[in-house]
Amino acid sequence: MERTVPTTESESIDLYQRTYYSLLRSTGEVRIRTLEEVHAGMNSLLHPAARAPEPDMSAFIYGLLRLPPEIADARLVVMGQGKAVFNATGFGNVQEWQPVGAAARRRRYYYDGNEILACVISSRSDIDDLIPILIAYQLEWNKIHQRLQRLSAQASVAELCRTADGYQTVLDALDIPEEDLDRLSVIWDEAFASNLEKIQRNPRDLRVRLLSSSLTEYRRATRAWWDQIVRAVPGLRERPVYFVSSNTHSLLNLITAQAVSIQEQLLSYLELSGNKGLLNEWQDIQSGRSATDPQNFLYYVQKKYQQTADGQKQVQEQNFRERDCGILRIPSENFFDVEAQVVDLSRLECAQLDPRLQLAATPEARGLFRNSQALILNVDYPLGLGAYQILSEIAETVGSVLGVYVMGKAATLNGVVGDVMIPNVVHDEHSHNTFLFANCISAGDVTPFISIGTVLDNQKAVTVQGTFLQNARYMDVFYREGYTDIEMEAGPYLSAVYEMYRPQRHPVNEIVNLYGLGFDLGVIHYASDTPLSKGKNLGARSLSYAGMDATYAASIAILNRIFKAEKERLQRTPN
Repeated sequence: MERTVPTTESESIDLYQRTYYSLLRSTGEVRIRTLEEVHAGMNSLLHPAARAPEPDMSAFIYGLLRLPPEIADARLVVMGQGKAVFNATGFGNVQEWQPVGAAARRRRYYYDGNEILACVISSRSDIDDLIPILIAYQLEWNKIHQRLQRLSAQASVAELCRTADGYQTVLDALDIPEEDLDRLSVIWDEAFASNLEKIQRNPRDLRVRLLSSSLTEYRRATRAWWDQIVRAVPGLRERPVYFVSSNTHSLLNLITAQAVSIQEQLLSYLELSGNKGLLNEWQDIQSGRSATDPQNFLYYVQKKYQQTADGQKQVQEQNFRERDCGILRIPSENFFDVEAQVVDLSRLECAQLDPRLQLAATPEARGLFRNSQALILNVDYPLGLGAYQILSEIAETVGSVLGVYVMGKAATLNGVVGDVMIPNVVHDEHSHNTFLFANCISAGDVTPFISIGTVLDNQKAVTVQGTFLQNARYMDVFYREGYTDIEMEAGPYLSAVYEMYRPQRHPVNEIVNLYGLGFDLGVIHYASDTPLSKGKNLGARSLSYAGMDATYAASIAILNRIFKAEKERLQRTPN
């Protein structure tokens, strides 16, 4: 019998969380500095050198990418669930402030232009994510500050960075690998020298304040988000839904195959751009030297092209094509940052599908779903407990849920970046439940469409409470129990699935059997991190093609499963 994973090795993590939650109960500002010691004592896998005198550049870059650039000038970070909470506590309408965002974390921020950064949170998981990021960011900023002080008697950092010799002088002062400073240079681009000078001049002493963290406010924010979607999709409350949690691009790219249809235009853009790396990649694909699928490459280039001035027209063309295919995008404008997309299966143009989808190659596919009332509801995957709130709200409102499909990034303890992991056991650190379920997706559904990684099914996953809230001993306990797939959403989603299946709230600290559901359940992850390899996290490098290959292979498997399920459903219940 499967047993719950022991948690005795997570005492330092529990202490860390209890400490910052107890401090955040204060109605005043909390100095990040008061949490630095307990943060370092956790020995996080993402911040192994927290106590070391030398900068932990991987941890610093990880935090840097997940905070808006304005954090460099902010004094106070204020967290709340929505407009009303900020208003009620004297901050006014923060939506009138400057909207800002991070490169690698979807979270809605507003900056007052002076010293306050307001952050909209959707669940407790946002707190468990943001607080460690802020602490790591400040710790490493101040280490870099101390080392740059060695240059105070010489020319400014900005002046030094203008020459190769000066760059080497800065590198020597920091005493870090050259590749780490180069990475900072790429991230900051034109602001590289000025940002280093800002670090040299100013040590950080950030404050944080939590305005409200009540479950009622989280539910209220989720309800407001969902009401916006219901208003945009007439009849949504009566129609059956295939729910997908993934991203905002892969499913829609596969359904419209826009990039495939404008291949020549995209290749012309590549030629003019002079991007030798991508041009060489395309030549390698054409010659067979690269395993990258050509369609995936075109989707990648399309995204690059759409970010240019010339590519804006193509964005409009894609929007028209999506609407013709029965696709509606619903951005989250006033609440937490989770975009939704609705696909009307009755309007699906099978002739326009990505050629790798089974339905595209079926002669009788045209008109197959003409009488379908079903919708695909895809949401940009939420963070942690936000997943439970969103799926619970949807399940209570729509006509019926025909399937739940969860796709997202994860860390792997036994694979490499770009692998695909398909679990049938998930231990949830939020509820301390271990869920057993029949995953409707298997390795055979994904393997034909993956070129780089390996597909591993029958895996065991653990849903952690935060990316920093893991250490080596903690991971070792799970690894000894056979858990190799580490992520943040599956457990909360499965808690919601339990409540869709059973007439009671999900239990706590139990073995939960989800076999026998009356609808599809699919969970699939692609590896973005290998935390047991020192420094191998997304602060140290980009997911790049390995992630793209795995993402599209998983998305194809999900769409194929939905199309098959809907075809069989219509055959059972003809109109």
